Amino acid sequence: MKRIVVVGGSLAGVNALEEIRERGFSGELVLVGAELYLPYTRPPLSKEALAGGVDHGELALRPSGWYAENGVTLRLGHAASGLDTHRRVVLLDDGRTIAYDGLVIATGSSSRRPAQTAGITRAHELRGIDDAERLLRILRRSGHLVVIGAGFIGMEAAATARGLGLDVTVVDIAASPMNRAFGPGVGDWFRRRHEAHGVRVLCATGVAGIEEKGPRTLVRLADGETLTADALLVAVGATPATSWLAGSEVSLGDGILCEPDLATNVPDVVAAGDVARWHNRTFDESMRVEHWTNAVEQGRHAAATLLGEQRPFESVPFFWTDQFDAKLRCVGRPGAADDVAILAENDTTLVAVYGRGGLLSGAVCVNAPRQLATLRQAVAARTPFPEVVGSGLVAS
Repeated sequence: MKRIVVVGGSLAGVNALEEIRERGFSGELVLVGAELYLPYTRPPLSKEALAGGVDHGELALRPSGWYAENGVTLRLGHAASGLDTHRRVVLLDDGRTIAYDGLVIATGSSSRRPAQTAGITRAHELRGIDDAERLLRILRRSGHLVVIGAGFIGMEAAATARGLGLDVTVVDIAASPMNRAFGPGVGDWFRRRHEAHGVRVLCATGVAGIEEKGPRTLVRLADGETLTADALLVAVGATPATSWLAGSEVSLGDGILCEPDLATNVPDVVAAGDVARWHNRTFDESMRVEHWTNAVEQGRHAAATLLGEQRPFESVPFFWTDQFDAKLRCVGRPGAADDVAILAENDTTLVAVYGRGGLLSGAVCVNAPRQLATLRQAVAARTPFPEVVGSGLVAS
């Protein structure tokens, strides 16, 4: 290969670049990114950056000089709009094309927008730097923030806004916050923590309509209540950013369908990060993971695959969320569990374990680092679920 192109100025994309150079590739490296900014980390956008302002230097994944030092040609500010796998070229939204010998797709995910927000100009999202800067300006002159969506970003932003002194209401159609990821036990614990800090959390409640009236936005709920918002954040999840691949030869299905080693069905094309769906042999499950650690590991693994290494990507997913004084750390796959058990619970600490097929499939630890270390090893070892629950493996 003479030229490798990485599409996506993302965490996975940057780690792929780094791995390619570390493995001795001396050819041309090109990074294509839709945003004008150098690649940056996104978790702080709903926390520190939203609270105190965006510092581009602190958010940058690598110093500005790193790209030149590693011979990376930057094509920023223009999104990929198509892929011709026969000609081996990436099409950009300005009409230009970039030829490749090897291709890493790391385009991440895009915000999902509910139908009720169509035509609503003040329905904000929180995916990038521009979103965070815009929302912070609005929060500084607002009294009431309404958040539609009680997932990770919605609940983190709610905690941040409450810390800034705003009244905050969170609305979600699910039975509890972060219900899809953790189920009601963990979700209800976080609902109580938010309510203790003054956040109003309305679950099992849908949004019937949204109307802009003067400087405020009216959010009409399915139960008949109407919320008056000075600021409105929509955080109802994300979808893999694959629309630009429509009509290409790359196989799609809730992401890019990959082999266990992250190769796609097209020669010399690999995928990594939020956009990649692969069969994780650790859990014998097809999965797509939208979290920081996975993006780092997959970016490097996909790069190795592209350069000829044939090894399946097997991992135990790890992710976190910080809300007020609650530091949640999760390992494994809690969302697909058959069994759930709470091993420890009080006002500040929570430990929950999840089982599937009789084996430990995941664990959630809030302010419990010692238990997290033990359970991380137990998930990786595929420990029988009853053994974890009944043997005192984790003491409260």
